[in-house]
Parts: sequence; C-alpha cells; structure tokens
Amino acid sequence: MSRGYTANHIFEGEVIMNDSRPNVESAVNVTKLGYVAFETPDVDRLVEYYTKILDFTVVETSPEGAFLTTGFDHHCVVITRAAAAKGRTVTGYEISEPLADAERRLHDAGYQVERRTDIGPGTPDVLVLAEPTTGIPMHLMTAQEPSGVWPTMLRPTKLGHVAAFTPGLDALEKFYKELLGFKWSDALGDFFVFLRCGPDHHAANFMASSKFDGMHHIAYECRDPNHVITLVDHLAKNGYRLDWGPGRHGPGHNLFTYHKDPDGNVIELFTQIDRMTDESKGYWEPRPWHETFPMRPKTWEVDALIANLWGPFDPSLLAR
Repeated sequence: MSRGYTANHIFEGEVIMNDSRPNVESAVNVTKLGYVAFETPDVDRLVEYYTKILDFTVVETSPEGAFLTTGFDHHCVVITRAAAAKGRTVTGYEISEPLADAERRLHDAGYQVERRTDIGPGTPDVLVLAEPTTGIPMHLMTAQEPSGVWPTMLRPTKLGHVAAFTPGLDALEKFYKELLGFKWSDALGDFFVFLRCGPDHHAANFMASSKFDGMHHIAYECRDPNHVITLVDHLAKNGYRLDWGPGRHGPGHNLFTYHKDPDGNVIELFTQIDRMTDESKGYWEPRPWHETFPMRPKTWEVDALIANLWGPFDPSLLAR
C-alpha cells in the first residue's frame, strides 16, 4: 500500500515518517464514535456480562435485545438476538453536519444512503449506508438523546474504538478519510491502519486480511491505570481471565488489557491513549514514554515489541 510519506521532521538524529498527503474535503465530518451493535444467540448472557462485569446500564429493552450505556449517551452498545454470535454488526457515528446536508453530500459523492426514523430508541433520525469491503451497516446521526445515567467508579468511561478485518484496506481507508473526514494516525507495516475522528489516537482501526473477517476487537476507555486494575480485579473475581496484558502498545501508546466476552469477542480495556488536541501542530501530546519528542503520526515497523513495548506479545492478535 503506497502512502507517500516524506521525512519532514528530524529530532536528535531520528527521522520520523509523516503522512504528507494533502487534506481532502470530506463529504461529512465524523466527530465521535457513538455505538456498536452485536448479534448473539444468548441476549441474557451478554447483557449480564455488560451489566455485572463491566457495570454498564441497560437503558431500554425489547423482545429481541437491549440498549446499554456507559453514561451520558442513550447507548453505546446494542445487543440483538440472532442464531449465531457476530461482533460488530452495526457501527454508529456522530457527524457535525445537519442530516439533510450530509444526505445530499453523500449522494453527490456517489454513495447510496437511506434516511430512517425507525432505527431504535435514542436515535430518531439516522442516515444508513454500507461500509465498503466489509458491507457492515453504518449509522450517521447528529447526536443521541441523553440517557439520564450517571457514571460510576467501576464502569468504563466510554466506548473508545473498534478494530476490524477487511479484504480491501486501501478502499476502506479512503472511504473513512475522504467520505467521513477521519485522519490518518499511524500504521503498522502495510496491513494495519489507525484512524481518528477527534483528539484520541484512533476511533477505528483496520487490519488487511484475506483469511479473517468481522471484528478484531472492541475497546472501552478507563480513567487511569488504577481504574484498569480495579476492573481487571473485578473480572478475575467473576471468572474472567486476561488473554493479553497489561502492556503498552506502540501505535497510540495506550496501556491495555485484553479478555473475551461470553461470545468470544475480544474486549480491550485501555487508558492513556495518545491525543492530538491541536491538529495544526501535528504531534501527539508529549508523554514520558514516547520514543521521540515530539511524537508524530508515522508508519511503525512490524516488530513484536511494537505491539507491546513492555515485552510479552500474543502473536495471534496480529494473525491475518
């Protein structure tokens, strides 16, 4: 995958490869990852995991599923009954444009879009389109209705990001950048890309694969390392063991842990992810664990230590 990087920053003798492609005005501008939907054959079991293990709150239920939240937004997880478990059946994003303008601009860009008012509670007006290469439905909205739910000390603070496999990484990256306004944050080799729609390092990341499809993992943010420890202790008390971590990633530098929910979906609990609060500066907020100062978006070499700067690495998480 050709990215057209140029060496345009040198600090203490190290060349950092930056994304030099010019910004392209996108059809719409996503500002926030809103929610993710899952299908499961056992709604009660998955709801119990989210409420008793991760301390989410059920906002509304239906005969076919449930809507759960971490706090202010009406929901960030949708669970729907199906014959088999399937991670990430829908992804919902908030956009900055009025829906009528967004609908027109998406049509003008050549994408088939449907405007619907029957998607579900908390989202009365939604644009629906299909993600290219994966076919996953995408919902675009201006905002969700508030949940009325207060945060707690145990519950993750928000839905952080979703990672998925794709057979066409170039096309999917182009779609997210040129249609939805995402920005390139980092890449791992030529097969794993990280994209942001706000200050956080990534809200979406995609791995090229001809062998796997579907969701790679879903991630929930914690306030700080102590919050991660508290949640992991809570997992252990309830019979959930870590598959990987704790550790620190290279791209994004988030402190991470990974475990599986009852359906086998990989769940990341993370904190301390890189943030770019000033896009004009083009570098991540400085942190003492960064490799360079300042730290800028780059393509990382494929190396086990990059996946976990602290040491042990689970190679299955980069299997493709």
